[in-house]
Amino acid sequence: MAFLVGLWIRTDIIVATSPQFFTAVAGRWLSFFKLKPWIMEVRDLWPESIAAVGAMNEGRIYKFLEWLELRLYKSAKKIIVVTDTFKRKIAARGIDESKIDVHKNGVILDLFEPRSKDNELMEANPQFHGKKVFAYIGTHGMAHGLSFILNSLSELQQSLPQAHFLFIGEGAEKENLIKQAEDLKLTNVAFMSFVPKHEVVRYLSLMDVALVNLKKSDTFKTVIPSKIFEAAALQKPILLGLEGETRGIIESFNAGACFEPENQEEFITQCHAILNERSYKDYQKGCEKLAKAFNRKKIALQVLETIITD
Repeated sequence: MAFLVGLWIRTDIIVATSPQFFTAVAGRWLSFFKLKPWIMEVRDLWPESIAAVGAMNEGRIYKFLEWLELRLYKSAKKIIVVTDTFKRKIAARGIDESKIDVHKNGVILDLFEPRSKDNELMEANPQFHGKKVFAYIGTHGMAHGLSFILNSLSELQQSLPQAHFLFIGEGAEKENLIKQAEDLKLTNVAFMSFVPKHEVVRYLSLMDVALVNLKKSDTFKTVIPSKIFEAAALQKPILLGLEGETRGIIESFNAGACFEPENQEEFITQCHAILNERSYKDYQKGCEKLAKAFNRKKIALQVLETIITD
């Protein structure tokens, strides 16, 4: 549909984003038929990230998608990526490094700013009263390793009774996670449904700590979840279960605590540590610096400059 509609739109430059990269295929086809240059924006490495969560084995289909991915890279006039690691990995496949530009995700500071906990939502959720809320907001999918988090919470019910864990969103694993929490008889967990974009900031205000987690995989060392920037803008310290580039950002700004993905002992230790009053205030200052460094308005202007510069 993107291809068919695009045929009737006048344009000088075509920008197509991936994943999933069939949208990028539409951009490439339009470029060919309209004789216009196209730019490929890469927000995740497909099909590599699919294989990383076990959704695809590296058979014939995978090899075909990998071949298609390389063809897209070669045909694009420019490639915009969101991490330095993406640039290195794409360049290592024989793509001219000079046509790859890095523009990382960021946050709109006018929309996400420090605020007190939303009174209406607190009234509607008395289980959060007097608690330190660790919140995960986003997709509940195979890649996010949330089952590991739930398996760690039985011990925290005893050792950190002031903590309550909130999971907001939908996804393929949502029902399984709810059942798992029931089977474990967890009393320190709450689940909420999908939140409209304009309502997200109200729910972000409920949390004291932003939980960002992915399964343990070398592939995920290359990603930078955008939710870290929104949490930082609200000065909510980040508890990060992710290695690689994202961990480097959190540690360099001192914006939170990190644990090895799927390492239960480290996770539990850092849950305790991040609530230390002195450390928590230091992390809030780090969050403020991180958010200012990743102001999306500035990043958007840099992306525009990349797009229009020959």
